[in-house]
Amino acid sequence: MQEQPNTQPSPADARQQEAAATPPTPAQAAAEQAALGAARARSRRSFLGLGVAGLAGWLGWRYLLHTPDDEGLPRDLRRVLDFNGKLTKDYYERTRLAPEFAHGQARPLRLNGNVGLGKDFDLATWTMKVQGFGGSAPQEFTLEQVKALPRTEMTTELKCIEGWSVVVHWAGVRLSDFLARYPLATRSGQPVADPANPPADAAKYVSVVTPDEEYYVGLEMWSALHPQTLLAYELNGQPLTQEHGAPLRLVTPLKYGVKHLKRIGTIAFADERPADYWAEQGYDWSGNH
Repeated sequence: MQEQPNTQPSPADARQQEAAATPPTPAQAAAEQAALGAARARSRRSFLGLGVAGLAGWLGWRYLLHTPDDEGLPRDLRRVLDFNGKLTKDYYERTRLAPEFAHGQARPLRLNGNVGLGKDFDLATWTMKVQGFGGSAPQEFTLEQVKALPRTEMTTELKCIEGWSVVVHWAGVRLSDFLARYPLATRSGQPVADPANPPADAAKYVSVVTPDEEYYVGLEMWSALHPQTLLAYELNGQPLTQEHGAPLRLVTPLKYGVKHLKRIGTIAFADERPADYWAEQGYDWSGNH
């Protein structure tokens, strides 16, 4: 025969039932009413606060939608991004180095983006054109001329703005070494002998463009002269493939990968900030991380 359940309440249940049946004292009732009143007041304040915040956000967004654009963003948002870039420059200029890793930690670099890598490209006839800041005629350089300069190798982390990163081994020539050998970044024709103290008439910015002019980035001069900014011709111990920017690409590990232009066509110098492909899509012009 199945055991019958015990229907008698436990001592704890009995005490709870007795407490529930006992009416509250006047003091307890007053305290409960005060607590309920305070909760209602907080709820009203929270509702009003959320309403004001929502209205302010909506009005702010409407304001931004009707302000003039600056390189693909409402002007005030662009000013915020520019201010952040200036803080980075002021804090890290010439002092910060990207972490370097053991060569053995390098990994294959995934293919990501092909803007500027037009199919009708002849690797055999490629030269890098450099427009001198002083207004002289553009000069052309072969890969052999670039490789004749001091070789620099480094193993650094390439960070993509999409959120992934990879450690890569690069070999190439410092852009600062190139500008020390070929004095094209100053109006007077002085070489940039000391990257930490460039001549007073040096350009403030550098523009780098692919041969088909479909992709282009801008750099601050301090960033171009940074000791880890390379004109790279090798990736993980092998010559660059065309998909990775052969024969020569830009590497600047203090900036996101969108600034690591594949396949350099033309380098030029300016006192005004040059056009930048992703800045025109609304991203931060400086690209620092």
